[in-house]
Amino acid sequence: MNSEVVGQPGGKDAFEKEKVAAMRAVVEEVDPQAKEVDDYTLTRFLRARDLDIDKASTMFLKYLKWKKASVPNGFISDIEVKNELAQKKMFMQGYDKKGHPIGVAVVAKFYCSKGGMDEFKRFIVYILDKVCNSTPRDQDKFLCIADLQGWGYSNCDIRAYLAGLDILQNYYPEKLGKVLLIHVPYLFMKAWKIICPFIDKRTKEKFVFVEDKNLKATLLEEIDESQLPEIYGGQLRLVSIGPTED
Repeated sequence: MNSEVVGQPGGKDAFEKEKVAAMRAVVEEVDPQAKEVDDYTLTRFLRARDLDIDKASTMFLKYLKWKKASVPNGFISDIEVKNELAQKKMFMQGYDKKGHPIGVAVVAKFYCSKGGMDEFKRFIVYILDKVCNSTPRDQDKFLCIADLQGWGYSNCDIRAYLAGLDILQNYYPEKLGKVLLIHVPYLFMKAWKIICPFIDKRTKEKFVFVEDKNLKATLLEEIDESQLPEIYGGQLRLVSIGPTED
């Protein structure tokens, strides 16, 4: 379905719309399933590849193939990620000053679950869909607070981190607004040096390390106190992502 390009500033620019139309012709010829995807989605892939039609088309077709194999029902159900949900490590509530939903990741609770890597990948998709589908299309980027307090070697699963980044960068382009890394232990920087080369330039710029002494002030630059979780000096309680959420 061909809907009008909407979304971020410049989304209705004539040049960009021409690019979207050209990309649509390419991807629909290769995979007819592309006809079911709206222009807004194609625009995200184009922007992720600096409006290069060939690169964006390749990226998008890879996404379609991945979605058929990894999310055949179109969504991930609670039961498919029950072990990950049981760890109560992802929370979602409130909106930043741009109207983007806020997710909170308690990274010290990230352990290899009983479901192994396959379930972890499904969990990443589950989280991203939950967060991104909680707002209108023109506000579907999100802000993440990654809380590393208590993080240690037992949480250092580089393979899982890279798998999560791969899904975010390649299959959810232009969805991430910003990641605020807080309570960062020195030990984590060793893992970051390993992970960093696998993060593309556009995504890397969205990761911000916040010093403890500037924590609340930095959070309040992005989030009103009424939308900030209580544990960071705000007014909202943490609500875990999962079947029991309100």
